[in-house]
Amino acid sequence: MTETQSALPASQLTQQFPNADALAVIGATALSIILAAHFQLTETLYALTRRWEYFQLDELPIGLLVLAIGLIWLSWRRYRQAGRELRARHVAEVRLAGVLAENRRLAQEYLRVQELERKHLARDLHDEMGQFLNAIKLDAVSILESRASEPRLSIAASQSIIRSIDHVHGAVSDMIRRLRPVGLDELGLAAAIESCVDHWRQRLPDTRFSLTLRGDLDALEEPLTLTLYRLIQEGLTNISKHAAARRVDIALDRHACVAAGMDELTLTVADDGRGMDSAARTPGFGLSGMRERVEMAGGSFDFQSAPGRGFSFSARLPARASQP
Repeated sequence: MTETQSALPASQLTQQFPNADALAVIGATALSIILAAHFQLTETLYALTRRWEYFQLDELPIGLLVLAIGLIWLSWRRYRQAGRELRARHVAEVRLAGVLAENRRLAQEYLRVQELERKHLARDLHDEMGQFLNAIKLDAVSILESRASEPRLSIAASQSIIRSIDHVHGAVSDMIRRLRPVGLDELGLAAAIESCVDHWRQRLPDTRFSLTLRGDLDALEEPLTLTLYRLIQEGLTNISKHAAARRVDIALDRHACVAAGMDELTLTVADDGRGMDSAARTPGFGLSGMRERVEMAGGSFDFQSAPGRGFSFSARLPARASQP
């Protein structure tokens, strides 16, 4: 019989008799009492130690009894402490499993959004760039073939080329805006945010936008500026898709935080749209991605909403200046 096979019955026996240790202790105690009564152990010990009475050896059993009680009490306390530690560890493991599951979901959603963005870019390149570049080529060929014999045809083809180039330029600018904020590197965060809001003003003419910027926003670290810009961009995208809002208020403020001993950034985006049930779990990546961005930057994220009462979110982040 192998070692694994011989250990299996013992494991099953332990599961069948969870109080086996307690039964063993009770059995050993009963056996010791029976043997002590049979051999009259106390009387024998008294007879052997009475000549050393001045050492008070007959009081030793009382001290041993108190020691045994103390050890039992210490064991009981250690048992309860171990139980509390095991329960706390179980709670921590459950929370850790939830966090890991949420991180996996965010990673999967991030990959899905990334692939979706690539799909959109590929489609735009094919539909917008490909077709209009082909039209430019055809117009250029017509100009080459007509030359000076048909000036009207050459003029019409030239005008068509100009329109096609303008359209391609607009499509490329829109792709660049989706990939990288316009003017963020050259003009700074404030100008990039104003450009983003102006872009949404044109796309949503029935919505009134209010933008308030306070403090020095152009001397921040690049990851922090990207986080703030993407928060506003994602918030306005969600408003355009779901809110049907008539008014949107955006406020970004850099101010001194006395408790933290450093500057702090506070971003608030609020609308008066249809809102949502804040207790409901949304399947999208928007809110989870925004919270993840803010927490990775060392800040805190919060949102408030109710059906028919609009939606608002706020983010508080430490303002870290860029290194020269």
